[in-house]
Amino acid sequence: MPSDFNPLLPEDFDSPHADYRRLREQCPVAHSDAWGGFWALMKHADVAAAAADSATFITSKQNVVPKVAFTGRRPPLHLDPPEHTPYRRALAPLLTERRLQKLEPMIRRICGELLDPLIAKGHGDICADFSSRMPVLVFANWMNLPPDQVDELADLGRRYNVAVQSADMDETKETSLLLYDMACAIVADRKANPQDPTEDATSALLAVRVDGEPLPEEMIVGCIRQVLVVGIIAPTVMVGSMAVHLSRHPDLQSYLRANRDKVPAATDEFLRLYTPYRGFARTATQDVTIRGRTIPAGEPIALVYASANRDADIFPEPETFRLDRPNMKESLAFGRGTHSCVGAALGRLELSVALDELLARTKGFSVDGPIVPTRFPEIGALKVPLRFE
Repeated sequence: MPSDFNPLLPEDFDSPHADYRRLREQCPVAHSDAWGGFWALMKHADVAAAAADSATFITSKQNVVPKVAFTGRRPPLHLDPPEHTPYRRALAPLLTERRLQKLEPMIRRICGELLDPLIAKGHGDICADFSSRMPVLVFANWMNLPPDQVDELADLGRRYNVAVQSADMDETKETSLLLYDMACAIVADRKANPQDPTEDATSALLAVRVDGEPLPEEMIVGCIRQVLVVGIIAPTVMVGSMAVHLSRHPDLQSYLRANRDKVPAATDEFLRLYTPYRGFARTATQDVTIRGRTIPAGEPIALVYASANRDADIFPEPETFRLDRPNMKESLAFGRGTHSCVGAALGRLELSVALDELLARTKGFSVDGPIVPTRFPEIGALKVPLRFE
């Protein structure tokens, strides 16, 4: 079968979006020979329908393109309903908007501690020096890790983060295994020293009973391993992408700095415009025909959220930043259906606080060197050197 696109070709920050615009118009159900071959859905309607149909499009065979799991199954992402449900149900109460508001002072403190040295120096890489570190520290605090484990996760999380985005498979595998060891240690500690399951993610998972039986310990470890990094990579990429956009549009930067109450709405529009995921995968349980193309059962299908969120059928002027879009509920930035991001509220809060603190602590900033883009499965900026005023 001929390849409709090649995700292994060199990219810059903007080129994937141009290619996806072509595919939406000419080949919305695309096939690539990369990584053993996979399909890619480019249109909003097709991505949303597949994400919502967990019976036909499963995640238990492959959940990301390319396939990068080295350490066993990690709920809830690696399981299908109903097996995934107890894990998600245990975590969801700890990730509600109301519950997370109490974390905002902590997130602001972390942002300030990371940003102030960069701004004082006058320049720095907003990804390497700030956004690759901030979400690791936030997650470590949310998971009630002691200081030594916070430091360990800060190091491992950043190494894993950069390795995945740089397509360094050896480093990805090594750091993934070390993160798995860390998850094992966290579970062992909570078993020996239980915490309140309404306040601690690991304890909440250990407290779950299904038909009177606890969840399998190896699956709890896999879930904690997933939780350790699932919310780390996307904020790194998103902060970099927001910084690039605001550097290119100093008028918008000035407006948001003067109207910081608009930062949450701006964050939602940035999430639509620069959705950081293009490789979350499903596998069809039967042959499916979409827009005249038949995808055989068992072959991986990438749900390209980054393309879907720039579909002109849903979003007028889709490649333009528009504050307060009326139909933002259609955004697929955090997915849809049973595998929509359970940590969406935390992700929004982190990004809004990070952007707000960056604007509040500067008079201006601009890109000051080459932007290094990330690769599949993420899309956006891996390195963004900035000069600060």
